[in-house]
Amino acid sequence: MNRRTAQPTFEAAKLNHGVMTLLATVLIASLAHTTPAQAQSATAAPDNAPINVEQLFATTCGWCHSDGGRVAGKGPQLMDTKRDDDFLHNRIKNGKSGAMPAFDSTFSDAQIDQIIKYIRELKPHEG
Repeated sequence: MNRRTAQPTFEAAKLNHGVMTLLATVLIASLAHTTPAQAQSATAAPDNAPINVEQLFATTCGWCHSDGGRVAGKGPQLMDTKRDDDFLHNRIKNGKSGAMPAFDSTFSDAQIDQIIKYIRELKPHEG
């Protein structure tokens, strides 16, 4: 830095440019490999799009329905639920004010049916 003019010297400016270029490269590279979990489920998939229900449940529903729905968390245990399929479909699609978000714009009716099938097939872990 030149003390008389308070301007950075050519060498300092070149160093700052190099550091900024490196930081920008690292930031871009890290953003290219990360996507928030909620952003992944924000767009509805076509009715016929295959979904991995177990993975979907873990990343979308598992925040409240612990252990893949096997035990209660913030939300109720879903394994062995006494609720009928119509109730579950309605709850997933429309949510519950203050308790569960609505997924009507995220999942098609066919995908909600796949989620309900997953819930119905839940069994305790062996061992």
